[in-house]
Amino acid sequence: MVTCPRCGQPAVYAPTNPARPFCSPRCKNSDFVAWANEEYRVPDASPEVPPDEDIS
Repeated sequence: MVTCPRCGQPAVYAPTNPARPFCSPRCKNSDFVAWANEEYRVPDASPEVPPDEDIS
């Protein structure tokens, strides 16, 4: 058993669960939609370059 990364409910992590590591196809699809909509992002810590400044 693992925790579903989408809803937090217990999920069976075995070949019998086609949605693993999610608890259900609904959570799996919901997570995919969030990924496709770019809701998961890594923050960019680089300094912002003003548009009139040449970077080369």
